[in-house]
This record gives sequence, structure tokens and C-alpha cells, in this order.
Amino acid sequence: MKNGRTLTELAMELERQRTAKHDYLLDTRNLHMDADANNAQISIQNDTTGETVILNINEIAHNQIGQNLGIPSKYYDKMRAENPELLAQNVNSWFNKEPKRRMLRTLDGTARAFLSDRYRRIDNFEIAQTVLPVIADMPEAKIESCEITDERLYIKVVNPRLTTEVVPGDIVQSGMMITNSEVGLGSMTIQPLVYRLVCTNGMVVNDAKTRKYHVGRGNQSGEDFTIYSDETLLADDRALMLKVQDAVKAVVDQTRFEKVVDMMRMAKGAAITTSNIPALVELGSSDFGYTKKEGEGILDYLIRGGDLSLYGFANATTRYAQDVPSYDRSTALESVGYTILGMTPAQWNKLNATEMVAA
Repeated sequence: MKNGRTLTELAMELERQRTAKHDYLLDTRNLHMDADANNAQISIQNDTTGETVILNINEIAHNQIGQNLGIPSKYYDKMRAENPELLAQNVNSWFNKEPKRRMLRTLDGTARAFLSDRYRRIDNFEIAQTVLPVIADMPEAKIESCEITDERLYIKVVNPRLTTEVVPGDIVQSGMMITNSEVGLGSMTIQPLVYRLVCTNGMVVNDAKTRKYHVGRGNQSGEDFTIYSDETLLADDRALMLKVQDAVKAVVDQTRFEKVVDMMRMAKGAAITTSNIPALVELGSSDFGYTKKEGEGILDYLIRGGDLSLYGFANATTRYAQDVPSYDRSTALESVGYTILGMTPAQWNKLNATEMVAA
């Protein structure tokens, strides 16, 4: 499992972001993009107050602006790289030709998300404030890793009270992962994970999630476009946080943990029969979505680990996840490890038949 921030560092950053971020609800006709070879910026123009707020634009917001305006991503990226003035002209034209009410989320002078006006703000600070006391009350529970990125908040918890061996000497423990995205990249989720002590791998159980989607009724803004919470929304948030607390308490479940451990034991007996192991890993990339470079890293750990089985393949994937620079991508690969583990015999036999493909 990839190291992130300490819990103290996470708390400090959540508090900092809580005061540094601002949300705006506005008509796209009040937005204007300027772009050159060095940078692209978007400005909020308030005709009532005469004020202008100028913001940089991160990758997430760029992608969402293109998607919302119906500009194909390849063309958007080509304009951005080769003709930024044309990109700004396109964006501004569609902002005005087909105006919509949108939510613009900002942090540290940067537009970080371009979202629907119905987007429900479930903030990272609120999630952490809700779940951390519940985790603290769990006997022996330990936050093994936590992080906040441009995309998501992550809190990964291990519960040593649920511990077993897959095979003698290979000890795993139950746990959970809590995630939230403030920028429209997925729902708030609470899902199980399995922690392998022998190499500190984390495997995210991606078919057992408690979710809360960021969709609600229309938001309201003040004269300066800034969004404020009203009492009804605050009451809704309190009800949601109570549900989150209940979900955290329930997610570390012995029955579910034992089911995953049984899958691991079955995968341990599913041997790699092909002699062309590199081809097997390369073929797996199309099914599991890892890149060629990631496949090379997974192959290296598979061979070094010496466990030429479906279980070894899954563990090589989660072990390589620790080496990936991006915490977001590392967590995604932990989920891929579980997907590999859950392959059916037919899927595994098909992937294992790489010699026929090579021929």
C-alpha cells in the first residue's frame, strides 16, 4: 500500500483547503477563457458588481469544460497544445452560444472543477470529521495510509482483529477504504480492502461499495455568484453523515472478509501453465487497463515473487502499485489486483493460453 500523508498532515491540509476553496454558481456567459502558449486562464466576470476573478485551470477542469461543451477530447488537447488562441475562441463561443448554469469549484486561485448546477457538495473535511471518530472507537483499527489529491480524499484503514492466513505464513487482515471526490470524479464510497502483511500490499475489494452520489437539487448563489448552504441542505448533510457513520461501522464484515480470503486460496491453486509469461501479462493489459510500462513492472514482481499463479499475478499487481508516483493511480491498481483475483476459470484459461496467441 502506497504511503501518503500522516494523519496530522492530512488534517492540516483539509483545514487549509476548507478556508482556501470557493465555489461559484453562474451562467457561462459570465465566463471567459484566455489562452496562450504558456498558460490558459478563465475569468469570472460579474456585471452587477463590476468585479473580475481570474483563475488558472487544472487538468480536471479542462477535461470537464471540453466534455460539457461537446468538444472531442483529442481536438481539445490538440488546440490546447498547438493553437491555444483557437481553443479560447472555441470555448468562449460555446459559452455564449449555448449558455448554461454551471458550478465552478476553485482552490488556491485555480479552477479545479466545472460541474452541473445540481452537483451536491460533499466535502472532504466533512467526511473526515465524520469517519475519523468512528475509526478511533474501533478496537485496534489503524489508518495505514491516507492522502488528498486533486482528484480524491483517501482514508485506508486496517482492522487487525480480522486476521487469517491464505497459506501458512501469508497473513492478511481486513480493512476498508473511504474515498470522496469534490471535483465530480465519482461518488463518495466506503468499501472493503484486504491488507497483506508479507509485502504491505493493499487490495481494494471493488465489487462491494457503499456509495453516495453527488447529485441533488439546484444550488443557490448570492449576488457575487458564491454558493452558500441553506438550512435545509445542512439538515440533509447531517442525515447523510449519520448514514456514513453507520456504513463505516458495518463495512468491516467477517463474512465478506472470509469470502475474499477463499477467493485468494482458490487463486493460489490456479497455476500459470504457459511458458510465455510476458505475453500473458501483456494480454492482461487489455482486460485490466494497465499500461505497457505498468505491465513491465507487474511482470518483474511476478517473476521475482516466484508465485506463478493467479494469486501471484494479483499480488504482483498490488505490489507494483506501491511504485507508481500517483496515489490515485496506485489505488486504481490495487483495485485491478482484486479484479484479477476474481477472474473466472474460463477467463483465466483463456488468458493462460498465450502460446496459441503467439503462434
